[in-house]
Amino acid sequence: MFTGLKKSSDLVQPIQLTTRAAVSAVLAVVVARLLDFEYPIYALIAAVIVTDLSPAMTKKMGARRMIGSFIGAVVGAATIAFVPINPFTFGLSIAVAMGLSYWIGVSEAARLAGYICGIIVLGPGEHPWMYAFYRLLETLLGVVIALIISFVPKLVGLKEE
Repeated sequence: MFTGLKKSSDLVQPIQLTTRAAVSAVLAVVVARLLDFEYPIYALIAAVIVTDLSPAMTKKMGARRMIGSFIGAVVGAATIAFVPINPFTFGLSIAVAMGLSYWIGVSEAARLAGYICGIIVLGPGEHPWMYAFYRLLETLLGVVIALIISFVPKLVGLKEE
């Protein structure tokens, strides 16, 4: 059942998050197209995924999420280059990318590592390292745009509960 919003301040956080995510996504796609990236959609997805409710959290996690993206790209490319791809190895590659993120202490980036690993393993396998490099660049663009947008001050202040 729909619980509804209890007060008008309940609208502020969702509006701030959705505005930041939408602006980050649009800018990521515009910049990706200006840079003539092949798949701007990955910049868009990354920008939305990494935008947090708290701009401070987006800033705090920016470098960690870049590391997670790198892990996912390397694991994905290595999987394509050295392992026959089937549903088991596909799932295993995602688990390895996410597990490495936890192991090196960037657990907040584990989902991003799994995401980029998965898109790389599902991609064309002819030139896995180049494919991974370009998907990493597109993803990092989205992360960086979201990080930049996190520096824009909130228009409406909220009291911490």
